[in-house]
Amino acid sequence: MKAKAKLLRIGVFVCHCGINIGGVVDVPSVVKYASRLPNVVHAEENLYTCSEEALSRIKEAIKEKKLNRVVVAACTPRTHEPLFRVTCQEAGLNPYLFEFVNIREHCSWVHMHQPEAATAKAKSLVRMGVARAQLLEPQVESEVEVEAQALVIGGGISGMHAALNLANQGFQVYLVEKEAELGGMLRKLYRLLPDGVEASKILKPSVEAVKASEKIKIFTSSKIKSIEGYVGNFNVTVISLETGEETRFKVGTIIVATGAVEKEPTQLYGYGEYENVITQLQLEGLLKEGKIPPAKKIVMIQCVGARESTGTTYCGRICCVEALKNALILKELNPKVEIYILHRDIRTYGRYEEYYQKAYTAQIHHLRFPEEKPPEVSQLPDKKLRVKVRDDLQGRDYTIDCDLLVLSPPLVQHSEGEEVARMLRVPLGQDRFFLEAHAKLRPIDLATDGIFVCGTAHGPKGIPESVAQAYAAASHAAILMASKVLRTEAITAVIDQNICIGCGVCEIACPYGAAQLSNVDGRWVSSVNEALCKGCGVCASSCPALAITMRHYKNEQVLAQIREAFPKVPEEKFEPRILAFTCNWCSYAGADLAGVSRMQYPPNVRIIKLMCSGRVDPFFIFEAFRNGADGILISGCHPGDCHYISGNRWTEARFEELRRMVKEVGLEPERLRLEWVSASEGEKFAKTISSMVEDLRKLGPSPLREVKRVEADPN
Repeated sequence: MKAKAKLLRIGVFVCHCGINIGGVVDVPSVVKYASRLPNVVHAEENLYTCSEEALSRIKEAIKEKKLNRVVVAACTPRTHEPLFRVTCQEAGLNPYLFEFVNIREHCSWVHMHQPEAATAKAKSLVRMGVARAQLLEPQVESEVEVEAQALVIGGGISGMHAALNLANQGFQVYLVEKEAELGGMLRKLYRLLPDGVEASKILKPSVEAVKASEKIKIFTSSKIKSIEGYVGNFNVTVISLETGEETRFKVGTIIVATGAVEKEPTQLYGYGEYENVITQLQLEGLLKEGKIPPAKKIVMIQCVGARESTGTTYCGRICCVEALKNALILKELNPKVEIYILHRDIRTYGRYEEYYQKAYTAQIHHLRFPEEKPPEVSQLPDKKLRVKVRDDLQGRDYTIDCDLLVLSPPLVQHSEGEEVARMLRVPLGQDRFFLEAHAKLRPIDLATDGIFVCGTAHGPKGIPESVAQAYAAASHAAILMASKVLRTEAITAVIDQNICIGCGVCEIACPYGAAQLSNVDGRWVSSVNEALCKGCGVCASSCPALAITMRHYKNEQVLAQIREAFPKVPEEKFEPRILAFTCNWCSYAGADLAGVSRMQYPPNVRIIKLMCSGRVDPFFIFEAFRNGADGILISGCHPGDCHYISGNRWTEARFEELRRMVKEVGLEPERLRLEWVSASEGEKFAKTISSMVEDLRKLGPSPLREVKRVEADPN
């Protein structure tokens, strides 16, 4: 190992990034510090490391200095890591020998009023990056042949357009719809936003085009029985709900367009109790059939069963514009009808603001009620409804006797969608809709490669957005199928069958079924299907025999970062040291958002990014305490929001046991903390670090702190 270490030639490139980094961090000082770290043979400062000029400099340095490891200290790897990997590859260096250090979002932006502390932290992060880089190994991405056929699940407007788009590009498409007819919810609508065109004028040509396509095989009154395999090679079994006949075929990609359903507002505002209480979707049906309600007064109530503290917590998004649209239609049909829209607030984005203005012009009344005091509904002797509501803006109470009450509940996931999610082994978000791989960078992709989502399966949205998303999903699927061969990510698990004891824990832990037990020469051992493995690392941290290694996130690589997180020098004054293990998808992105939003928090934390919080091995925790950490934060996606389906459930399950073990070695359990932080919760991440620092100041230094050696800071 020592002989091998002498061959290491590491290059460190520190980005100035104008005032973004250089305005706070002393970049020349960081470069000088990096140049003196072990095995660093080249260190330089770049004004903008992602510029064409700087990328050329990296390529030149790799060749001239014979670099075999590259570290870039700049911004977040979430956006620029692929660029630098390709740059290394173009210079002849394996892309997995590249390490990214984030000194913008995690240093200069969050410690902009503490330049000295930000600079010290930047040096620390570079030291951790160099330590990890020394142990990086070249990886080979395996190639998978991709079947040039696609499965589209759901025959609504988004599913049909996705299928048509692929078919028009020459791909064979299998379209599966559980209903007897194509069209989904569009069949129940009267007019569409934003132009008020009749739904049938959109639906009919779409259905005819799908049926006329020779490249689309349609299965109506059918459902998916099973899906097995992996990206490029999915084996699908479809069963007819009418005959029970099964059809099997193979596809390379899958598009989920299962749609959504209107939430039934049972036991709310007399729904199901009074005949003249209906939903917006039911009103659409009456308008479509020409059965115009003979009403003189109509009340509409928004946010019915939505935006609650529990249950359906999200905004229905399209409910407001649907109510405004239907109110205007009713006014067109009967100008004398009085319409009241009771709301907590009206949300009309983009072009839909026009409907809000038209509603006021048409004298449709808006009353804003407080969240804590929703409207009260009762029935009068003549079957009319009495609605009592408090108008927050006018500060007065209203009593409205109406002929018809129309409720606006949100769209929700249906049982078939949840069944498909389990079958595909893809996660649903907290709102129970299909969870995209990344809200900004991969908004169409699901966590499992080769599977994409569009329409209301992804969340409430209107027809234009659903169709646009269908085209995007079809585009992603087409690119994959046209390539014919896919290079899969090399971050996968490897099992040493000589060590494996055949306990099967990895098979239980793996959310994708990639780890499987088999009998080899009379001995039960596990193996990993690399095409199925997503690299979460839950199996590695769960293996009692330590037989599982994670490529690119090996134990030794993580431990190297842990050991270099904090300097081994005495302190003049105690300052808490926090090591944070964050997941790649949510909590690391949350820390990034704190930086982008310039949310200031103490510079006491060092972040180590893992693919999943479930990768945090117990001995990472104790090695961190032994190497100077006063507190440790484990952070990942919210339960039910995990990009690896159930990875964070394993984190949650072992956390209390970890706290018990921490207490047994003489530490306060409060030094170990678990927090769920989503990509949108930068403020929560910042507050978590701030509160941990305050709590640790009260507890004092960790008793396990060891000053192994006193070393000069190589400034």
